[in-house]
Amino acid sequence: MENVVLTIHLILALCLIGIVLLQRSEGGGLGMGGSGPVTGRAAATPLGKLTWLFAIAFIGTSLTLTVLAARDTAGSSVIDRIGGEAPVSAPAGPGLPAPADLLPPAAGSAPLTPPRAD
Repeated sequence: MENVVLTIHLILALCLIGIVLLQRSEGGGLGMGGSGPVTGRAAATPLGKLTWLFAIAFIGTSLTLTVLAARDTAGSSVIDRIGGEAPVSAPAGPGLPAPADLLPPAAGSAPLTPPRAD
């Protein structure tokens, strides 16, 4: 089901891109540069109506895919799917200081000295 909706969604995206590129430019950006009186609504052309149809269908498939994805993952987390538990603290590797050794010394304590090489 999800694959069918995703395929339709991708086809609609390509059709929407194509139909927008086929439309005639209406002049400058933000309504500037046009001649004649500026009206609030342009004439509805067949390409404009088809663009609205593709846009509404694209939004519908987007919402459908969102609902399907949310339904599939409801109540689970990534950790549950892996089957493990989240680590509480990572152990220090060989040659690396432990996390407690990286903290600055407390106020009033002796200065740090390098360890003896016995």
